[in-house]
Amino acid sequence: MADQHALALRNRIIGVLLQNARMRRNRSKRDCAAMLGVGTGTITAYEEGRRPISLPELELLSFFLEIPLAHFRSESAHPTAEEPLTAPGELLLLRQRIIGALLRQARLEAGMSQKELAQLLGCSSSRISTYEYGERPIPLAELELLATILEKPLAYFFDQRVGPVGEWQKQQDAYLAFQELPETVRDFIAKPINWSYLEVAMKLAEMPAGALRAIAEGLLEITY
Repeated sequence: MADQHALALRNRIIGVLLQNARMRRNRSKRDCAAMLGVGTGTITAYEEGRRPISLPELELLSFFLEIPLAHFRSESAHPTAEEPLTAPGELLLLRQRIIGALLRQARLEAGMSQKELAQLLGCSSSRISTYEYGERPIPLAELELLATILEKPLAYFFDQRVGPVGEWQKQQDAYLAFQELPETVRDFIAKPINWSYLEVAMKLAEMPAGALRAIAEGLLEITY
């Protein structure tokens, strides 16, 4: 059964990071509440860890505050969002249903019943059902635990659709991946003069093994 104290602690941590992100961007609770379509009291409850936030809500606030989701796991630099967001309420409901469908898929792949999953999470089977059918948002702390139980990375539930939030998150992931490269590699990529070499490497990466072998044999003949 899930450790409820650990979930409560995780909610408090997420709340502190959310408040930190909001204040960093000089946004008020009212601003964030308007984005989610909730009252300011809900934002306060999220930041104080008294109420768990769902992944779709956090994704939307992440986009709004120009803070990548990675911020809620570790501090990192990031680029900013530029495309305006419309109909956030509809986006939240859609993401809620998508995450529920992904949860159901992961559970079935694991060969687990709703009852079994509910026991591991420490809740009722009906609650798992409401999660899977998108009738109730899944608190992020619980979703993290569900991902662990079902042996899926949290990124499995991230917004992968074509749209402002999904595209922006892909940019964050790409930027963070670039930051993790060795400094010499980053310097090489950053120089326009080297881009032609990168294009050649990309084309080679797309070629089948047989074609690459033929090119290598041709180079050996030229060399020797």
